[in-house]
Order: sequence, then C-alpha cells, then structure tokens
Amino acid sequence: MSNKSELLSFILNHEEQFRTARLASLYSDFRVQRTTNPDGYAANVAAWQDALEHAARAGVLPTSGRGLSCLSLSTDENLMRALESKEWGRPLALGTVVDEAISQRRMVPLQDFLHATSSTYNRTWRFKPWGLLSWGMKLFDFASGASADERLRVGQYVLVHNVEEVGKRIMAQLSDRRTRVDRIYPRAAFEKQAAKVVNAEAGLTKDDLAIILTYLARDKKELAFDSQTVKFKGPDESTPVITQHDTTIASLKMLISGLNKEVESLTSRINGYTLSARKAVANQNRASALASLRSKKFAESTLMERSQVLAQLEELYTKIEQAADQVEIVRVMEASAGVLRSLNAEAGGIEKVEDIVQDLREEMTKVDEIGRTLNEVAEGTDMIDDNAVDDELEAMEREERQEKEKREAERTRRRLEEIGDTKNNASQLRGSLGQEAQPTKPAEKGTEASIEDDIGAMHRMSIDDPDITTKERSHSPRRADQLSAAVPDG
Repeated sequence: MSNKSELLSFILNHEEQFRTARLASLYSDFRVQRTTNPDGYAANVAAWQDALEHAARAGVLPTSGRGLSCLSLSTDENLMRALESKEWGRPLALGTVVDEAISQRRMVPLQDFLHATSSTYNRTWRFKPWGLLSWGMKLFDFASGASADERLRVGQYVLVHNVEEVGKRIMAQLSDRRTRVDRIYPRAAFEKQAAKVVNAEAGLTKDDLAIILTYLARDKKELAFDSQTVKFKGPDESTPVITQHDTTIASLKMLISGLNKEVESLTSRINGYTLSARKAVANQNRASALASLRSKKFAESTLMERSQVLAQLEELYTKIEQAADQVEIVRVMEASAGVLRSLNAEAGGIEKVEDIVQDLREEMTKVDEIGRTLNEVAEGTDMIDDNAVDDELEAMEREERQEKEKREAERTRRRLEEIGDTKNNASQLRGSLGQEAQPTKPAEKGTEASIEDDIGAMHRMSIDDPDITTKERSHSPRRADQLSAAVPDG
C-alpha cells in the first residue's frame, strides 16, 4: 500500500468531517466561499487542518526524505499525491488551507520557528518577509486562475498544536526530577526518552528534536539545551542555565550509559564463546574450541576492566550527586539564615526586645496597682452596720413568728368548732338511741359500737392533733380545759 493510500485511508476512516457527503466540497476550490459562504469556508479550512495534524501524530504523512515527522508537515508533490482521490481528484484549495493555518499560527515555517529570538506566542512575533509575501500572493493566484499545484507553496511547516501536545507529555514524563543531577540529560539520552514519550519507534527526526527543544526552551522556559546537554528547570529557577558542571555531569552520564551497554555486549559475547566451545568439543573440533576459549578469555579480561571502570565512574557519579545535594542544602540554609537575619533585624535585636519586655512588666504592674486602689475605694464606700442588720433580721423573724401563731390559733379555733359540732351530733344520736326500749340485734349493737368508736376517734383526733403543738397547749390552758369538758364520760 502506498503512502498516499495510507494517508487518505486514515483521514477517511478517522475524520468525522470527511464523510462522503462533504468530500465534494472539501476537494473543491472553495476559496470563493470566503465571501459567499464564510461559515462553510471556515469549516472546510478547519477540517483539512485538523486532518493533517492528526495524520502527523499517527505517523502516516509522506516522509519527503526528512524522515517520519510528527511535528512538521512537508507541503510538496508527495503530499498532493498522497491526498489524491480517484473520484474527487486532488484537493484544489490545499494551498489556501496552509495559508490560513500560517495566518492563524497553527503552522509556522520551520526555519522561522527554529531561528526566532522571541516566543511565537508573543503578539509582536512576525514571520520573515517571504512568509508574508507567500500569504499575500494568494489573492493574486486566485485572480490569475493559478492551478492547485501552483498555489501550494513547497515548504516545511511546524504543526504548533502537535508541538504543544508533545511538549506537555514530555514535561509530564521527564521533568519530575527532584535533584539537580537528575534534571541533567545528555542530548542523546533526552532524544531517546522523548521518542518513547511520543511512541516514535524509529526515533525522532532531527527536525522534530530541534523543534521540541526550541519550544520547551524558548516558548515555555522549561529547559535549556546545547549541542551536548539538556537541563530541566529546577523548582527555584526562573530560567535554567547550563554551566560547565552540568556539561561534565551530562558527559559522565553518557559515559556510564556507554559502559553499561559495552558490559552487556561483552557478557553476551562471553556466553556465545562458551556455547561455541562446547559445540566444538562435542564435534571433536579441538582447534575451533581453543579459538572460542581464547576469545572468551580475552572478552572476560576486557569485561573485568570495563566493569572496574564502570564501578569507579558510578562511585564518582554518586559522590557528585551527593555533593550537588549538599550544595542545594547549603543554599537553602543560607537563604534561611538570611530570612532569620532579616526578621531579627525587624525585631530590633535582643536589647530592644529586653527593653520592650521590661516596659510591659512595668505597665502590667501599674495595672495591678490601679486595680488594688480601685478595690480599696470601693470597700471604703460600701461600709455596712452589722448591728443594724442583726436588729432588722430579729424584727423580721419576730414578725414571722407572730404571723405563724395567728395562723395556728385560727386553725385551732376552726378545729374546736368542728369538734363542737361533732359533740352535738353525738348527743342527738344517743338521745334517739335511748328512746328505743326494744333490745337491739347483734348487728344493731355492732352499729352502735361503731358509732362509739367513731366518736372516740374524733375525740382522740381533736386531742392528739399534731397541728396543736405543746407550745399551744401551754399558752392556752383554758382551751385545753374546754377540750376535756367537751369529751363525754366513758
């Protein structure tokens, strides 16, 4: 399957806007719709721009001799052939799509992007004159009736949206490094890691690597780079700067990585020589077995040397990492000491603090003295005659006793009246019983005895009433005599 078939199949299968009903419009020269149907014109332009960006991410764009790029687009004859359809032909307005993308900064000429001194996000950023001329020639092409091939400018353009997406993924994967040494990469190691992030099996092209490094360094200020080293920004850095120490650390990392690969290769070779020698012995081929064993011994000697060097370099790297951490700790401690010094200066020093504390103590003592003075004044103005209070209390108690005696006398009077009424009732009852000459039946005697018991109970109640206290009896002897006289003899 050719590149064009792969690209066209991807677009038709994955882009919603490229459904059959819209293909005629998308492949037509829809430049005239800019004035007659602005919405339709904008929709067609956006559909083509999205399709080209998605195809680049999927790795289905034609290579054009520069390798398979996911961050840039080559506009040339290869692209036109890859988009050509047997039914609809070539996209006649593809040049207009590219020009609109340039004006919207969705596409930027590669050389302009790589060599610009300011961020492409700045409003003052401008293309080189030839880029503006290419944009201005569009109207001339439309008026002169130039063909689609003539309107499509041959060039290499950076796909800005793709660069932003890849930049986010790289930052999420590689920038989370805590120590200064971890944030330093050899450029080759960064390229390898970035290729894994974007799932580029063949690796990033040189253009893609330059694009993503330029974007992260100039536009996002997340890293610094040169021909050998890539350094990510630290948490306390506004703009990272590569020093000679950083370059040395990157070289050391690269050397350790190379030695690790060499050790792996030597180990594999030794295993291969051992296997070859055993096969030669099995085949009774003494000469071949000796040759394999000699090669094995030489490889083992080389492996031992490389392993020793690798161990020394790894120890050195560990010491450098430890020293770098110590530098960070000392820097933080120094900054903290400066903060403490500044705060202590704001406090005014120990002498000023002692003076302030002494002043506070004196003022607090004054407050206590004032409080004591106020309490003494209050005690002097609130003197009370205790004798007068006692006399008033005795008068109130005497009045209360008199009131209580009156209430008890009234209560006793009412009870005596009740007892008098009871006596009269009993006399009447006895009179009526005495007039009857007939003997009473046992039941009637029982009734009379019950009445006598009730009268006796009333008598005892009136005499032994707890409400009539001993004090009352002593103060009212006449009342007691009356009470005794009121009770009838057995």
